[in-house]
Amino acid sequence: MKDEIIKILQKTVEPLGIAAISVALDFPENAEHGDYTSNVAMTNAKRLGLKPVELATKIVADFDKLVNKSSLKGLIKSVAVAGPGFINFTLTAEAVSKNVQEISKELNGSEGSKGQISNIGAGKKVLIEYSSPNIAKPFTVGHLRSTIIGDSIARILSATGYSVIRDNHLGDWGTQFGKLLVAIEKWGDEFGGLDGIKKSENPIKILVDLYVKFHDEVAIMEDSEDEKLKTEAEELVTLARVKSKILESGKDPIISEIWKVCVDLSMHEFALIYKRLGVSFDPKRGDTQIGESFFVTPYKINPVRDALNAKNLLKDSEGAKVVFFGSEDPKLWKLPPLIVEKSDGTSIYATRDLAADLYRINTYGKGLILINEVGAEQNLYFKQLIETETMLGWFTKGQRLHIAHGLYRFKDGKMSTRKGKVIWLGDILDEAVTRASKINADSANDVAVAAIKFNDLKRDSIQDIVFDWDEMMNMTGDSGPYLQYSCVRARAVVEKAKGLGISADTSGARPNIPQLDLLERYLLRFTHTVEFAGASYKPNVIANYLINLASLFNSFYAQVTIADKDSVTGAGSQDSGAAYKVAVTQVFADVLERGLDLLGIKVPEKM
Repeated sequence: MKDEIIKILQKTVEPLGIAAISVALDFPENAEHGDYTSNVAMTNAKRLGLKPVELATKIVADFDKLVNKSSLKGLIKSVAVAGPGFINFTLTAEAVSKNVQEISKELNGSEGSKGQISNIGAGKKVLIEYSSPNIAKPFTVGHLRSTIIGDSIARILSATGYSVIRDNHLGDWGTQFGKLLVAIEKWGDEFGGLDGIKKSENPIKILVDLYVKFHDEVAIMEDSEDEKLKTEAEELVTLARVKSKILESGKDPIISEIWKVCVDLSMHEFALIYKRLGVSFDPKRGDTQIGESFFVTPYKINPVRDALNAKNLLKDSEGAKVVFFGSEDPKLWKLPPLIVEKSDGTSIYATRDLAADLYRINTYGKGLILINEVGAEQNLYFKQLIETETMLGWFTKGQRLHIAHGLYRFKDGKMSTRKGKVIWLGDILDEAVTRASKINADSANDVAVAAIKFNDLKRDSIQDIVFDWDEMMNMTGDSGPYLQYSCVRARAVVEKAKGLGISADTSGARPNIPQLDLLERYLLRFTHTVEFAGASYKPNVIANYLINLASLFNSFYAQVTIADKDSVTGAGSQDSGAAYKVAVTQVFADVLERGLDLLGIKVPEKM
């Protein structure tokens, strides 16, 4: 319906010299203003020497002539000029009913297309990198945001026709391993050595404790007035760098084995967390989980050096290799230089990221859209990385993106693994399940995950979140559990109606019920909402839509009898009004469940 209105509107404005590309429809914030609205007159009036209201009035008059000769005849109730020049379109009850039926067909289509909401991304391939935890570090609430925001964006893009590759780019390399190797060597015997760590109940927490101990010991010695201790601190840091360089060389089998044990233990821990969150990186679907270590080998890093040198981008700077932006003169820098290689010849994360992106281009093709869902504290780095890849000619504008999110913070600052100041995500999930068990023990995990995810996804992801246990696991109000309960309630109404012999059916007369009308008209916005959420990479657009939708349904449910024994009349016959109300209730449940699925939230059978 929306597409048909746009086509007719385009035909209306073409003789006026208005480009078809400038014609768009949106939904008015106030439902009383109609089902669709266009600002085409406001954006083009000045160029045509007209006032917006004058141009809008002319467009409306010509639109009315064309619509009566189209397939939309009888489906547009009114087209009116409003405010400073908006054009508002209101559909007839018949058109609304027809559109709701179409939504139902789309969500319950053939197995090959079931759940496909839109095809605006058809023919486009996108790789989205998200979660990307660091090996031998805790999976904390700090990793939650990238994991669930990235997963939701991947789901939304897939539902709108894109071919999506999910990538978990694991942080399994770098100086932190040098520090951990030193810590295991010096203090690992306290835990029974490497074998003892492997056999412990929670080996990752031991590795984190050792990592924190390294930093604590270094800090204590550095703060000491004893010059000998200061020297020992410097030696520890130097030793960590040496261990890291030896690891990169691959020439010490013992160090390589310790590294592999840390990786295996971490991957096991991550898999458990992902399973609880309902997040997956499925190789059968084409997803990947490739660590930084994969890109350290010379045959992956050397092509990056070659590409940078071919463009004369790789420069010497105090022994290191860097990329300058605009000029080598600091006063003329467009951005600070990007370090690509340390002075000791070892790679840095930028080197490995460049190698990873070159690998992705070679694997998936130059038309690939590449997205990193990473915290906003990495904004500068990704500007440098993307600018470098643009100068290399690897990506065009809009093809290489950084989708940033804010941080979870304590009231007195942000989390830090180095300081041992973290909140383990597993502990949060356990606490959430305990609270959700008070609602229904059988669905506790689904409800707990819904509470945690929706608390995050209902916000614009760029916002920081101050950690609050009660808000994190909110089970009431504008929350995941509230939406789950609304869907379960609607499903129960449909099942009750079936038991009474009332089947969902929109072929009969549409009841003239204001609450029903509002609900149906808001259901029409679902496809557009999902498309907009995908185009803007904002899951909160869907989350807020679902809250409003559930509110409309619950108002309808509270004020209108949808189906009861009095709805059944005669022997085996039924009130068509009840059948229609049940049908809309069914569509509401389908839309709500599909919308929650786009946020990575399951709907339990009972609550």
